[in-house]
Amino acid sequence: MRAALWLVSLFAVAVATALLASNNVGTVAIFWAPYRVDLSLNLVLFALVMILLTLHWAQRALTALFELPRQAKRWRLQQKERAAHGALLDAMAQFMEGRFLRARKSAELVLVREKSLSDSGEILEHAGALRCVAHILAAESAHALHDKVTRQSHLDQALQEPAGGSAPLRQTLIEGSMLRAARWALDDRDAAESLLWLDRLPLGVSRRTLAMRLRLKAARLAGESSQALDTALLLIKHRAFATEAAESMIRSLVFELIAKTHELGQMQRLWTRLGEAQRQSPDLAIQAAQHWLSLKGDPVVTRAWLKPIWVRWQASPQTLSKAQQLKLTQALEKSFTGQDASEERDWLALIESAQKSNPREPLLQFLAGRLCQKSQLWGKAQLLLSQAAPALEDPVIRRQAWRSLAELAEQREDLPAAITALKKAAME
Repeated sequence: MRAALWLVSLFAVAVATALLASNNVGTVAIFWAPYRVDLSLNLVLFALVMILLTLHWAQRALTALFELPRQAKRWRLQQKERAAHGALLDAMAQFMEGRFLRARKSAELVLVREKSLSDSGEILEHAGALRCVAHILAAESAHALHDKVTRQSHLDQALQEPAGGSAPLRQTLIEGSMLRAARWALDDRDAAESLLWLDRLPLGVSRRTLAMRLRLKAARLAGESSQALDTALLLIKHRAFATEAAESMIRSLVFELIAKTHELGQMQRLWTRLGEAQRQSPDLAIQAAQHWLSLKGDPVVTRAWLKPIWVRWQASPQTLSKAQQLKLTQALEKSFTGQDASEERDWLALIESAQKSNPREPLLQFLAGRLCQKSQLWGKAQLLLSQAAPALEDPVIRRQAWRSLAELAEQREDLPAAITALKKAAME
């Protein structure tokens, strides 16, 4: 469309010029004593146009001639810059291919070519960023080659290089270099050094998923289970793990922390730190309750921690494995003291109701029998434990049931029954 408009305009100018020139009878008289020269006005106008065009093109030709040195210099600069960028791309390609020695040499070649540019007086706008990236690539390659000295040298230079350029780019390069240093220290199994690098990061960067993953690994390597747990909980909020992996990780970390906890206050704070999903985990709740009892903690707290697991067991028995049901039964049995307290009476009613709803479950019979025994309800205890003892599968809890029956027989002064129960307990 534009070409058509230009063509129409050209024809219009040509027609207008032809009409003007054909009807123009004017002349120009030039007096040069003793001569007089008469020229057509059209010829004079044409000559003036040609003179102006000639002067214009001559000026452009001279300008281009004087620009040749500058253009040559600019071309040489572009060639050197392209060579530096080409070496950087080659270093990245070699690194991805696993040719680390070649990658390091190519990265060092980038530094050499950039230095030749700066020595010639040509300063690239992004020279600092280019050198920083080259140093990091060289350090990565040295790390892969287990050359710690070269790696540290390039890392130190990378942290100093991005002095110019825009502030966001400079900050990004420094933060990226520190993250790489933390990962290298972690690969060297130096957890303290890795955590030191991570602690130097700004708060916003340290909350990124990559930084938190590194912190989690470093904390676990250093045995800092508390810090690892906090980091893992943050990562779960960021949905950085699959559900099963997150549950397994949290479970192992909490188990480690529980094993290291030797005070009731620490145990209470640990339980408070856990999220609702972790508190609903049967393994975690049972382990925490057992450790709380081993620290001579208040049994009421134990039962409060275990009550959601108990409710789940009664509502849907298949959600708990046999091992979890056994551990829950043992933990609850240990938590009852037989005191005439309203809270224990409520539990007795709950357990008896559950046992009547499922009369063939030996674990419920054992739990109800033991609670009746501790509450001095000897008849109920004798009946329930007599039903549970032969049906229990676990030898430990079965031995405990027979021993309880022996104690009940001794209270009744039934020595033959007590001896029989003790013999069966000894055989387990």
